[in-house]
Amino acid sequence: MEKSLDSVKRNFSTISTGRANPNMLDRVTVDYYGTLTPLNQMASVTTPESSLVVIQPYDISAIPDIERAILKSDVDITPSNDGKVIRLQVPQLT
Repeated sequence: MEKSLDSVKRNFSTISTGRANPNMLDRVTVDYYGTLTPLNQMASVTTPESSLVVIQPYDISAIPDIERAILKSDVDITPSNDGKVIRLQVPQLT
């Protein structure tokens, strides 16, 4: 039963509520040198504002792979980057 409750809590934490939350990227895995790697193990994920998620990869060359993984995931947010960090603007709920 504990495993079931933990699973439900993890799934609920990834739901988009109109506020930026680093946990919404927990299920994103990146194909990094042929190995599926969780995003939170290869980058720092922060929320400096209530509607912005900033992803700063430890290896800058992985930015295209991270963007590709985010686009393929169920997050439904288009990433933008400046060459050093990736930004996800979380839209307001309507």
